[in-house]
Amino acid sequence: MSTSASARLREVGPEGAVGLVVAVFGLLEVARSDTALPGFGPELAVLALVTAAAVALSRRAPAAALALVWLIGTWQLLAGLPPLLVQLALALVFYGGARWGRTPTVLISGASVPLGILIGFLALYGGRYVPAIGDRLGVLLDPLAGVLDALRLGVLGLGFLLLGAPWLAGLAVRYQTRARASRAAQLAAEEREAQTAEIARLRSEQARLAADVHDVVGHSLAVVLAQAESGQYLPDDDPARLKQTLATIATSARSSLQDVRAVLAPADATGATAYRSRSLEELLEGARRSGQQVVATESGRPQPLPPELAQVAYRVLQEMLTNAIRHGRRDTPVVVDRAWGEELRIQVVNEVVGTTSPAEQDGATQDGATQDGATQDGAREHGAREHGGRGLPGMRDRLTSVGGRLHVVVAPTSFTATAWLPVRR
Repeated sequence: MSTSASARLREVGPEGAVGLVVAVFGLLEVARSDTALPGFGPELAVLALVTAAAVALSRRAPAAALALVWLIGTWQLLAGLPPLLVQLALALVFYGGARWGRTPTVLISGASVPLGILIGFLALYGGRYVPAIGDRLGVLLDPLAGVLDALRLGVLGLGFLLLGAPWLAGLAVRYQTRARASRAAQLAAEEREAQTAEIARLRSEQARLAADVHDVVGHSLAVVLAQAESGQYLPDDDPARLKQTLATIATSARSSLQDVRAVLAPADATGATAYRSRSLEELLEGARRSGQQVVATESGRPQPLPPELAQVAYRVLQEMLTNAIRHGRRDTPVVVDRAWGEELRIQVVNEVVGTTSPAEQDGATQDGATQDGATQDGAREHGAREHGGRGLPGMRDRLTSVGGRLHVVVAPTSFTATAWLPVRR
């Protein structure tokens, strides 16, 4: 069979093949009934062909098929034509109307069931029915006709069975198919949501890794840079201090390498990555070893932090110290204050050289209000950027993820960063 022939066959569909079979058997039935019903041959042939056409259209055009059923039913009743056995195939039209028709077609086909039964009942008991498929089958149907004549209610029940049952079956298959389609759509939507959630998780993990690497490498490079710059001014006759400077650089680089390895380590079975617990005091000592003066104060009652909060506090203070070393004055101390209470407040203040840049002024607010409501003369709240880098946005994101917050104030001669984070989660 050629490709075009196969395509045409698929286009016609099984209903077209059934309609062709109905047409053939209908014409044979009409030919056999010519002797029993002389003069009705042409009308019955048209009846058989229209029935076959309705069956062939039952899927592709159920509304048109139903219209043909109404047409031949009305014509058959008015013309007094006897029913043909092949008209039992009209059950497929009622099935198709309920299965594939639109809502009006479904309703009209359902209402047509009792009308079709009425037409059949009037034709059977109007004295016009003669079996149209030969004397031998007619002899077999004569006793059955007598029984049905006595049981007219049985005929009505049989009509409902022949027409109503296919319609109900089509309706059941229709809703079953819709339920499967709805379930498939729901599963597809859930799969899309799962994919979206996975993409969001991967992006969040990527952002977390980028922030961790930024903090670790940025802090290490700031210490290394500070030591390297200070080493240029060491006297040539003081090798001990030079060795100490190189040792500080090596220690900072080694610690940074260990932190980067920990950050990039694959997650374990629970999805958590390795975290090497380090205290805030280590950060302060590391900053002091870089040559930066650090004045640290602590008030309140220190409490042990859960690993997640401890890591956030460590990274935030690390970034604050990095900014202070990179952008602050080297000849003035960095003031670090930690206050314990219902929240842990970490504040880092460092002196700056000159005034704020135009970019900082554009991102600042004019009132200079601090978090607790106090006001500093000439202070301006820094925008969510720091020299085009990711320092401040990274700290804000970390703190927000654990229910904390960040406040930054830039004054003409100082830079103040304050972070609050909960003590317990």
